[in-house]
Amino acid sequence: MTETSKIRVAVVGAGKMGTYHAKLLGRTPGVDLVGVCDTNVWRAQLAAWQSNTVAVRDYKDVLGRVDAVVVAVPTPMHHEVGMAALSAGAHALIEKPLASSVEEARELLDAAQRSKLVLQVGHIERFNPAVLEAVQHIRDPRYITVERLGPYDPRMSHIGVVMDLMIHDLDILLTLVGSEVESLEALGANLLSGHEDIANVRVRFKTGCVADLTASRISLGRSRKLRAFQKDSYISLDYGAGALKIYRKKAPVIKSLKDVEILTPKLTGVDPLKNEQTHFLDCIRHNRKPWPSGERGVEALKLALQISDELQRYELSGHAGSRSLIPSWAQDLGKIAKSVGKDILRN
Repeated sequence: MTETSKIRVAVVGAGKMGTYHAKLLGRTPGVDLVGVCDTNVWRAQLAAWQSNTVAVRDYKDVLGRVDAVVVAVPTPMHHEVGMAALSAGAHALIEKPLASSVEEARELLDAAQRSKLVLQVGHIERFNPAVLEAVQHIRDPRYITVERLGPYDPRMSHIGVVMDLMIHDLDILLTLVGSEVESLEALGANLLSGHEDIANVRVRFKTGCVADLTASRISLGRSRKLRAFQKDSYISLDYGAGALKIYRKKAPVIKSLKDVEILTPKLTGVDPLKNEQTHFLDCIRHNRKPWPSGERGVEALKLALQISDELQRYELSGHAGSRSLIPSWAQDLGKIAKSVGKDILRN
């Protein structure tokens, strides 16, 4: 593929993320957006209209006409659509998590490697300007805390909060620490869906680093923050605000705030999704391995599933007498959310 030739791309899935992808790709130089595919024709037509392309009901109808595919369908379909795209010779950007199981994820990875195709996982937080800058400053972290809180989305009720939200942070965590996991502890609660809606996890790495993660989709407000502590500095990262602060020791012994240097690196205002797509397209043009590669996607998925298994043992709302641990307002909100969710999914 030459520098001047257009990359023909199709987006499979016209939900929230699929529509975002299509809108950006539809106005990206060097890209020919062939179509937006979804079995819900009305939804596909709406996304196609917003992206200046055409709607396609069956994604298989475009596979012979594209160089790449963005897979933004529900997680249980990632393997089917991804394998079909790779088998047709199309590079693939598959939204997180890579697949529903490690076995399916490895099949996708093997297929991409056999055909020498780019397989990128949609771990969008890697392309957050604050994260891109933070990785330049975090070395040998000893303790990391992460919180990712947000409101409930009934469309994601088919998976738990670990696979829905926390997997972003697990991917970042594995990247920052660069070590194998030694052990983990997890505790969660099923409040609004058939899966855990809130989870607290402690991960211990072989380097000695310890990480505490909280993910919740029962919060009315949003919060996406990471804090990393290392020998001579403390890094505070706000994903949502795209902000980063670095507190660094200037002296061996801190006697006053004058002995602490506070840095606020200037960050670009580029949309993380735009960064993600640009990286994917660049990897296709120059035959490069993506940063959030298929291998990295498998590792993040493996850890997420390990946590999910642990949660099955200690899921609070699954044990007799545990309802007293769940606030009454959350129980009421759960009833409302489930009712609303059924109406949305029915439509």
